Order: sequence, then structure tokens, then C-alpha cells
Amino acid sequence: MSIRDPELRGIATDPDAFEAFYREHVGAIQRFVARRVHDPEQAADLTSDIVMTVINRSSEYRPERGPAIAWVFGIARTVVAESQRQRFRERRAVNRFAALLPLQPDAMARAVERLDAERHSRRLYAAMARLPEGQRAVLELVALDGLSPAEAAETLGISLVSARVRLHRARAAMRSHLSPELPAGDAPSPLPSLTTQEVPS
Repeated sequence: MSIRDPELRGIATDPDAFEAFYREHVGAIQRFVARRVHDPEQAADLTSDIVMTVINRSSEYRPERGPAIAWVFGIARTVVAESQRQRFRERRAVNRFAALLPLQPDAMARAVERLDAERHSRRLYAAMARLPEGQRAVLELVALDGLSPAEAAETLGISLVSARVRLHRARAAMRSHLSPELPAGDAPSPLPSLTTQEVPS
């Protein structure tokens, strides 16, 4: 991770720190969003909202609490969840959408490519919706977003033991219906394996 405190905490005022942060994390943020939404314009809006929120809250980052990406994903989860809660109201606000500037053709093409690349992950994400919220949150951060159990625990504000227990239970529950969700040979990367050290006795 190239972004360190105080560089991360200075991205709101230091253009060089912001550029380094953007290059380091924008791809991960775009993939995070693409796994959760289907519409390219919505994905672009959410990515921008997440980046702006990270900038505005950059002074809150504390490296001793965990890696920068876990902190960024914590903000991303909040932004995406809030967007989903407002989705119905936004659909009714036709005038608001009319004011949005359309994406340029090349930007739209790249957004569509990202969404298409993550379509299998979105199927897995939809299957995860059947799980209890606590289990689903840990599993999506580990299986879809590539965080370690420790980083997922930091993102969610829970203990590492709790994260490992939830992850173990979620994996066990998913085994019963993951295969019917995804056609043979068309599945995303497998769920990460748990060692005996990851699951407390």
C-alpha cells in the first residue's frame, strides 16, 4: 500500500497526495461498485460519491486501526447502502435524472465493460442476500472485495473472532445453493478457504 498517514489524511488539501490516492484506489472502488449495481451511469455516480466522501472524511483515517483499503470500503458500503435506500425515491424524481450529464461514449463503454466483467460476482452477491446481514456483510467483503478477515472486521467494526465465525457460517450456508445460482464453468472465483486457524474452536 503506497498511501500512508499523513499522506492519506492530506488528500483534501494536497494535490499530489490526492493523485497518489486516486491511482492507488480508484480501480478497487470501481470494482466494488460494479459488483453491486447494474447501471453504468449509477456506477459512475456512486464512484464519484465515494471518492468525494473519502476526501471529505480523510482527516478521520487512523492507520493504526487498519489498512487504508478497509477504511475506504467501509465508506463505500455506507454510500452504496444509502443509494439503495433512496433508489425508489430517486426513480420518482424524474427531473433530477434529466439534469444529469450523459457519459461520453468511451467512458460509457468502459463502464459497461466493468459491469459485464463483474456480472458473475453480482450473481454471487444476489445469492448472498439470502444470508443474515452480519454473515452476508463479512462474506461479501472477503469473497467479492478481496479483503482478509481482519480487514473485513475493521471495515465492519467487529472483532476478528466474530468476523471469522460469521465467515465460516456464511460459507457453510452458501454451499447449499451456490451451484444452482451459477451455471457450470461460469462461476466467479471460489470463496476463500478457511484454515483451522481462521475459525475459533
